[in-house]
Amino acid sequence: MRLEETNMFTNKRVKALTATLGPFIGLFLIILIISILNPGFLSAPNLLNVLRQVSINALIAFGMTFVILTGGIDLSVGAILAFSGAVTATLLSSGMDPILAILIGLLVGAALGAINGIIIAKGKVAPFIATLATMTIYRGATLMFTDGRPVSNLGDSTLFQMLGGGYFFGIPMPAITMMISFVILYLILKKTTFGRRVYAVGGNEEASILSGIKVDRIKIYVYSLTGFLAAIAGVILTSRLNSAQPTAGTMYELDAIAAVVLGGTSLTGGKGWIVGTLIGALIIGVLNNGLNLLGVSSFFQQVVKGSVILLAVLLDRRKTA
Repeated sequence: MRLEETNMFTNKRVKALTATLGPFIGLFLIILIISILNPGFLSAPNLLNVLRQVSINALIAFGMTFVILTGGIDLSVGAILAFSGAVTATLLSSGMDPILAILIGLLVGAALGAINGIIIAKGKVAPFIATLATMTIYRGATLMFTDGRPVSNLGDSTLFQMLGGGYFFGIPMPAITMMISFVILYLILKKTTFGRRVYAVGGNEEASILSGIKVDRIKIYVYSLTGFLAAIAGVILTSRLNSAQPTAGTMYELDAIAAVVLGGTSLTGGKGWIVGTLIGALIIGVLNNGLNLLGVSSFFQQVVKGSVILLAVLLDRRKTA
């Protein structure tokens, strides 16, 4: 009996270790294969370019991690990114102070996320349906707000231009923003009561209610945070392009969900970590960059990316079975 218990304990430890190291091993193998096929991949300019490309998806995926940990999903993040970017760009083009314009854009993103949370928590609507509906609403609102046209003439603010295209000690500013956000969110999840409650809600919502956790409030906060991070991504993208595109962020929600799942966070909620999400975002970014360097057709790239995501979901199902 003791031998069986020891074996069960060992198997659990091995599974846990595999789940933790899996994303790191996957990233290492992808980098190794691509660098062998094209040594130019490991050049400093290209690696910095990868970090810049990854930053947008990573920021959205960090917020998606919180949502999925609670057992939810958010399909509206791409539309929130577009709307927040359009608001910021419109205010800048009207001559408003860049800092104030950026703050208003970020608050708009947080407010749109809060609406999602209220619909889900108070309206008791399934997250998939709620955010599918708001995705359509927010996207339509963006097209109405911009009249379907890009917003340009954003002025010559050095601060705003730095957000998307600047460097600090040779590192792209979007990558620095990504890492600062990562550290803050990691500490929130690991070191705060709020972080523990996020895991608790996703692990067992009924037990969380019985233990006194205000589940509705946690959900509203989580979706607000996700909207806020999508807005940060929207401001960075607007800065990089020096214009706000009403169609920006299309399909970004799928890349964000993919990064979370590739990082080992369970779609059923309650299990996962934001470090894995960062690795998942890097996997997607490295794949995109590497396949481009290798001259792979963009059509085939979608097949490869979809296959990797499907594999990650199948592995997640196997872990939770």
